[in-house]
Amino acid sequence: MNNIGFIGLGIMGRPMAGHLLDAGHQLTTVKRGSLDATLADKGMKEADSLKAVAEASDVIITIVPDTPDVEEVLFGEGGVIEGLKPGTLVIDMSSIAPMTTQQFAERVHQAGGEYVDAPVSGGEGGAINAALTIMVGATEEGFQRALPILEVMGKTVTHIGGPGAGQTCKVANQIVVALTIEAVAEGLLFASRAGADVAKVRESLLGGLAQSKILDVHGERMIKRTFEPGFRIRLHQKDLNLALEGARSLNLALPGTANAQQLFQACAAQGGSDWDHAGILRALEALSDHEVGQQD
Repeated sequence: MNNIGFIGLGIMGRPMAGHLLDAGHQLTTVKRGSLDATLADKGMKEADSLKAVAEASDVIITIVPDTPDVEEVLFGEGGVIEGLKPGTLVIDMSSIAPMTTQQFAERVHQAGGEYVDAPVSGGEGGAINAALTIMVGATEEGFQRALPILEVMGKTVTHIGGPGAGQTCKVANQIVVALTIEAVAEGLLFASRAGADVAKVRESLLGGLAQSKILDVHGERMIKRTFEPGFRIRLHQKDLNLALEGARSLNLALPGTANAQQLFQACAAQGGSDWDHAGILRALEALSDHEVGQQD
């Protein structure tokens, strides 16, 4: 059992924290309005500041939206670093910039802690079902310390390499996910415009080489037009920005990634920043003046 400070009780963080509580860990979070009733019933505690959370914990877990948010939580005024005890394990499960992650790891190490980057894939369903894929960047010691905790929340936990390697893997994951969602949307749009039953098309494709989790889950979202997140377009835009910024620094061409980012931006221009990322379909529909499932 660990005393865990958990920062970030959003769509993903709430169920992840719940699994840790169910496993017998003691959790403390920073007070931000009303604590989720389910987590409170399971015994989650609140502290008045991030510093106080760190003082009460031997493990800190963060899962917040972006690189500046992680920096503020860890190193801002009254932040975690001010209450960090020697030997504290800091696990960041956000999706942020790999190079900056390396800098964060060094700052935590200098303060006497151990830093692990452990971004996740699997979406809200994976978080709820404790079936996340977790990509870990850490020293071997840090990974072994973090592993029993990560296994409570994830189904697949892989040590990719040293600090920052987990974030690099997550950026690659988000490239593949974005392009696959776009491919599914284009396939269904084509089938619909050609007059086929898109539900039957999807069913058939799931039995062949085109089968994927994205065709299964997001293809169904597209057909049923259920675009509530899920994973928000604005967050996937943030991840693709990391990919494109990294590509520039590495002198790489990622044309598919750039195109997917533009389609997400088209959704944002329609007020869809908070749609599920399956909503990329709507940008393609607007370009073609055709809605999936409609009869022309």
